[in-house]
Amino acid sequence: MSTLSTAELRMPVVAASAVREFARGGYHGTTIADVARDAQISPAYVFKLFPSKERLFVAALDDCFERILETLAAGADAAGSQEAEAVLDAMGGAYAELISDRTLLLLQVHAQSVAEIPEIGQALRAGLKRVTRFAKIRSGASDSAVQRFVAYGQLCHLIVTAGIDGVPDEWATILSHGIRHPR
Repeated sequence: MSTLSTAELRMPVVAASAVREFARGGYHGTTIADVARDAQISPAYVFKLFPSKERLFVAALDDCFERILETLAAGADAAGSQEAEAVLDAMGGAYAELISDRTLLLLQVHAQSVAEIPEIGQALRAGLKRVTRFAKIRSGASDSAVQRFVAYGQLCHLIVTAGIDGVPDEWATILSHGIRHPR
């Protein structure tokens, strides 16, 4: 049985702090010192664990997608039926609950805004690949159904981040019709 080093034990704690801080301030608005303060360690130790800001952001994004996959799996397991549509619907409901605190949602939005940074773009695509493959395999749905599932999730991001669900105008009603998010 191997024991974990202090660094191996601290990495998930720092990654969780990075999720919170990057979700709050974005890639450009968040410093290593912000993450270190949240993790209650020194900035130098953060750099020891993650040698660049890009690597730290990627660790946060990897953590985000891992939590999303765990949530989708729990949603799929709780589906009332194992029909493809029911599984996708249950996964969508579980995801809506997950992003009700907005942290993971905002981290994904920030990742999309800096996807031109090679390491971040690669990590974002890898996370989307995992989610898409999981949805396809776990639900057994058609490619077009999985595409709609992911597109619907992106529409939910837009509705939440732009505050569209509270706008009484026709255009907002069209975009948010039938979509409700936990508060």
